[in-house]
Amino acid sequence: MEPLIERNNYLLINEYLDSLTEETQIARVSVERYRCYLQHLLFWAMETPFSQADKIRPTLLVYLCQVQTSQRKPLAQETRKKIIELSRKFFEWAKIYHAAEFKTLPPLWLHKLKFNKKHTGQVDQEPLFVELEEVIRLVTTQFEASDLAGWRDRAMAARLFLSGERASAAVSSPISAIDFNDYSLKQWTALGVKTKNSKSATTFLLRISELIEIARTWDEYVRENLPPTAAWYAPIASQWGEQTLSENTPGENRHVALNKRLRLLYLAAGLSYKSAHKFRHGHAAYGLMHCQTMADYKALSLNLMHESLETTDRIYVHLAQKDLRTRIARLADQMVNQPDDELRGYLNRISPTDRMKAINILSETLLRENAKP
Repeated sequence: MEPLIERNNYLLINEYLDSLTEETQIARVSVERYRCYLQHLLFWAMETPFSQADKIRPTLLVYLCQVQTSQRKPLAQETRKKIIELSRKFFEWAKIYHAAEFKTLPPLWLHKLKFNKKHTGQVDQEPLFVELEEVIRLVTTQFEASDLAGWRDRAMAARLFLSGERASAAVSSPISAIDFNDYSLKQWTALGVKTKNSKSATTFLLRISELIEIARTWDEYVRENLPPTAAWYAPIASQWGEQTLSENTPGENRHVALNKRLRLLYLAAGLSYKSAHKFRHGHAAYGLMHCQTMADYKALSLNLMHESLETTDRIYVHLAQKDLRTRIARLADQMVNQPDDELRGYLNRISPTDRMKAINILSETLLRENAKP
């Protein structure tokens, strides 16, 4: 026998909605919309009384992440947010007008009934970030030679991964801010770059040749056709099918437009869309996977414009978990006295004469060490 909805829960929902109409004069159309939202609350609880809501598993947040629409798609984030907010108001009302019945419902549970946009309902889900192979596929996606917008978007995808910039900084960055000769990037508010908390710093690009090539090529093109103060991610005008670069200053919502363009790029590449901020996560994850020393880690933290290593550790260290299993497995395969590959490579590159000199120096050093008391 299939479980049924608790009748008293249904009656409580109706009473709450009626109170909204009578006491707050909310329009009937709004109340009916609220009824649709609260139906999810009924289906979540089923046979369990609302007064025992804190004991229901899965939790309401997890349950809503699992619900699908008639088109077999997850509920929109905004819809889940409204359901959670309305559910909390309902329980607050119930605690007041049905105090005896809801006396055992913990106030702390009600306090924690908040929408968290980062919550996915999948505790073990791997962190989401753009990987190098993914960016390479994006930047190598074929477009028509006359499609300046497609070229620009591929160059920006490369730049986002190479730099780890936030989207708002990348789209407001002028041409003069980036220098491919020394791979530097001036994230300076004085140049009009919109950074978080208005911080300014010179950061540096990862030296990944496949991505550097397309970003540098676009850089050369915009420098030839626009003044240094113009946006690197330049607006593009289209007339009669012909695209031309524009010197216009990007609008306040330029980062929104960037994400829309990235969505088209992902579609053309046949990949699942990830936002511009996931490229920053990808930059961080790539850096963490290649850090060998604390100095490397500190450099990565500074390049992300973090206040401290603690910030980097708190926000991004979990992104490298994918690499953790491989690194730990590799440790088990390494012998204590295994020769250092980097040292071996260096010795193979120098001349036989220099190798003999190195052997003599090492021998003298060992003799001095052994001679110490």
